[in-house]
Amino acid sequence: MATAANLPPVIAEEAALGAEKAEDAKGKPGKSGNRGNREGRARLSVPLTVLMWVIAAIYALPLLWFLLSSFKPGSELFSYPLSMIPREWTFQGFVDAWERVDFAQYFLNTATVAVVTTVLTVFFSACTGYALAKYNNKGTRLFFVCILATTMLPTEVILNPTFSVIRDLGLYNSLAGIIVPSVLTATGVFMFRQFFLTVPDDLLHSARIDGASELAIFFRIMLPLSRPILFTLAIFSFQWRWNDYIWPLIVLNDPKWYTLQVALRSIVGAENIDWPVLLGASVISILPLVLVFFVFQKYVLNADVSAGLKD
Repeated sequence: MATAANLPPVIAEEAALGAEKAEDAKGKPGKSGNRGNREGRARLSVPLTVLMWVIAAIYALPLLWFLLSSFKPGSELFSYPLSMIPREWTFQGFVDAWERVDFAQYFLNTATVAVVTTVLTVFFSACTGYALAKYNNKGTRLFFVCILATTMLPTEVILNPTFSVIRDLGLYNSLAGIIVPSVLTATGVFMFRQFFLTVPDDLLHSARIDGASELAIFFRIMLPLSRPILFTLAIFSFQWRWNDYIWPLIVLNDPKWYTLQVALRSIVGAENIDWPVLLGASVISILPLVLVFFVFQKYVLNADVSAGLKD
């Protein structure tokens, strides 16, 4: 039998290619195997999809009932039999909620607190996280551990000392007394530090070689890269400050400085509750949260931290 050495070069090359294809075919499933895998995954995806829709419907049902109930008159809220769809649609609850109390002022107070606190929280958390991630000074890790340790303290434990500080600083009964203690959060510092640790140091070294200052590196390189973390923390911070109830209730004494959550509690009487007004005011109060989420959710994406680097 002729060997590969005795065959002409062209025939020998074709024989080698044929042998390689045969070996590859042994390790790969055929078309029927691929088709079977696809059919199996398709059969499995149907019950999983149905299960997810059922879970989503269970979670959405109370929210949908709450939204539709805000369009019902008071006489229909507790009438039997109960119905999800209003028999008589009315916007009187929203009108009364806006006119009966100084809702516009409460709305403005809450928006001021939420926006200012969110901007300051994102900025100072980014600065602190960047310093803890990229500057290895003595005591940096210990300082970071101390910051994380504050998350293990319940809010009720630090209410008294925080209130004493705010009172001594003359910030009691003011919006500044709500904003200042909430500026820096351990969660925000942790999020930015963990993200900045994933940014290659070569990117910073290249910027320094090109003559960029430390402020330019932070504002022109690190902050744009951390945009997903920035918007994620912004959404969380805005939601926290908008829904905050305990701290504004302690700090604020004058009704003209009330936030929405404190004002909503004042609608609930000792014996009688005006449910149409309460439901209408509650729906109005959650609209900014929904708007912020839908506007900024598209920015919560994975960042390309290797942009600008060569292999």
